[in-house]
Amino acid sequence: MLNSTHGHHFDPAARGYHAVYRENAVNRCPGCGRSHWLIGRLLAECGFCGTALPLSESYAHGTSTPFHSRGPRRPKLAA
Repeated sequence: MLNSTHGHHFDPAARGYHAVYRENAVNRCPGCGRSHWLIGRLLAECGFCGTALPLSESYAHGTSTPFHSRGPRRPKLAA
């Protein structure tokens, strides 16, 4: 992706530290340092100060509905 302001390509690795909530790990809040979280589908919110972090698993699974969720397609029968 080209950054129109500076003419450089976007490099996610160069953006620096990116806080995310990781399942099965001790997650300290970057806002208050505590570790009590309210977990949603896409975000984890600190139970004390309300800081919200994206779930690391939500990046892997995406947010869209799977295409096959409508059920199997039935073949059209000839009339």
